[in-house]
Amino acid sequence: MSSHLDPIVDKIVVARVGLLLRHPFFGNMATRLKIVDASDWCTTVATDGRHLFYSRDFLKDLTNKEVEFCVAHEIWHNVFEHMLRSEGREHSIWNAACDYAVNGNLTRDRIGTAPSKIKIFHDTKHYGKSAEQIYDEIYEKMDAEQLSQLGQLLDDHVDWGKQGKPGQPQYTKEELRQIRDEIKEATMQAAQAAGAGNTPAEIARMIKELTEPKMNWREILRQQIQSTIRNDYTFMRPSRKSWHIGAILPGTNYDETIDICIAIDMSGSISNKQAKDFLSEIQGIMDEYKDFKIKLWCFDTKVYNEEDFDGYGNDLLSYQVKGGGGTEFDCNWDYMKKHDINPKKFIMFTDGYPWGSWGDEMYCDTVFIIHGNDTIVPPFGAHAYYDFKE
Repeated sequence: MSSHLDPIVDKIVVARVGLLLRHPFFGNMATRLKIVDASDWCTTVATDGRHLFYSRDFLKDLTNKEVEFCVAHEIWHNVFEHMLRSEGREHSIWNAACDYAVNGNLTRDRIGTAPSKIKIFHDTKHYGKSAEQIYDEIYEKMDAEQLSQLGQLLDDHVDWGKQGKPGQPQYTKEELRQIRDEIKEATMQAAQAAGAGNTPAEIARMIKELTEPKMNWREILRQQIQSTIRNDYTFMRPSRKSWHIGAILPGTNYDETIDICIAIDMSGSISNKQAKDFLSEIQGIMDEYKDFKIKLWCFDTKVYNEEDFDGYGNDLLSYQVKGGGGTEFDCNWDYMKKHDINPKKFIMFTDGYPWGSWGDEMYCDTVFIIHGNDTIVPPFGAHAYYDFKE
């Protein structure tokens, strides 16, 4: 399987075989990349989604395991479209954040070995986080000199839509869109070939997002709340939804009362108007039912302003939303455990940027309604994306 012509190309081919044997998802993705000597402009390695560009001087002293790491590093960048997601963020910090995310995943999953000749961007505190989350954590805290002391980029992060170094390929926006579609298709094919047990969890979640239709947040909210109950009809208490028409229609009789907890992330990115809009939707759902119990609170790094609602007088829209700072998702689960709260469903309205863990997956059924970024995928629970219109 070796070319026996070029020792550097041989190294890359051997690394691809190693990935196929030990990490088949990455091996399958690697085999579709055309190997190109780009020593005239590339200082380490780089990718445009179709090619694996390399510098001879950089690769010549690396071990096979280190080359595996480099190849898998490029594949992560391709799969998560890091070069297309910067959205105006500061260039050097965004690049560092992307490498933190990629290097953390590779080190955590023991894919190859990080090259010893480079002090890569790596910190265990960033494991499992998106590049956007990491960027927000380091933005305005570090200047270029401070970043350079933490590490250096493993590869050349090229903006393929702009003029670069001589010899570097350039692409139109249409060509970049086509490359993006090719990568998505290749990702799904590689995951299928590798099998569920050999596909990284982050990739599996992304494929699920690509292949399953995205439900409107209002629909999934209604679906998730309704899933907590069974029902038939009764005249014990009319549905409040029929009051305005002057007729008495049958209410709905539930074997069990709707029992949910709602937490609103008031760490800064969610406005009072958005919170009220979210609560208005839940109130509208509750108006259809005879009986319910809701515990509602706000949180940032702790839970506060808890109120109980049962449909007999008090209205969710009367709740006073209070702002805060910082975000600690775990505080919600700590609060429920401390106060022996065991909801049938826990619904969180959030921007999707926890400072650490997303919470306790095993404690209760959870629904995340995420505002502001539809690329964030929670590691557990159901989710939908909130789009607020003034």
